[in-house]
Amino acid sequence: MLRQSDKLGEYNVLLYILKVITLFTFAIVVLRLMGKATLAQVTPHDLMAIVIIAALATKPLLVEGYVKTLLAITLVVGIHLLYSKLTLYQWTNRFILGEPTILVKHGKIIKENLRCSQFSLSELLAVIRSKGYPDIRMIQYAILEPTGTVSVLPWDDLYPVTPKDLQLNIPYRGLALSLIVDGQIQTHNLRLIGKDKKWLKRELEKKGYEDVRYVMYAATTDREADLYVDNGTGKIH
Repeated sequence: MLRQSDKLGEYNVLLYILKVITLFTFAIVVLRLMGKATLAQVTPHDLMAIVIIAALATKPLLVEGYVKTLLAITLVVGIHLLYSKLTLYQWTNRFILGEPTILVKHGKIIKENLRCSQFSLSELLAVIRSKGYPDIRMIQYAILEPTGTVSVLPWDDLYPVTPKDLQLNIPYRGLALSLIVDGQIQTHNLRLIGKDKKWLKRELEKKGYEDVRYVMYAATTDREADLYVDNGTGKIH
């Protein structure tokens, strides 16, 4: 009897593991069938569908008991990590995330790709306007990425002019490094610029601050040693 109960317990555990893997995978397939646009352009009906799918998928996995709960969490995390690893390989990445889809090519809408992606023309136009382009004819490519976002590439002559285009030499401004945040000294950033707390306190005293706790934010760059101080009350030094 004891052996039979042990076998039954092992069978139930294996059955539960299979159930978790199956439901996790099936939920991914369902979300993929809903279209990449669902992940980025969440409408009320998209949101409700995702919430209900999540609720239905997790209901059979609910268990009682401390050990079973730990097992469930471990399984979900393990499967998630496995799928994350699989996205690194091209053949499995196509199944899990899909491939980029061209929605606009040389200013012309590709209707078939819109339909296959379940991405409406109104949503596409809204995305293009949000990128700062009022006319679709200004767009060379609009690509629906596997993550659900839309990459908008204008024609070459519509890209913003850069200093390089104008052949201007722009001096290096350096990277801004926070040295004090909410009265707390950021020791790591001090080491990056080759300074210490004594230097910082001297610089603060020059600005009229005796106590670091009264400084909300202080920063400098990796190029210049000048300290920027903001005490959070409207005074900037």
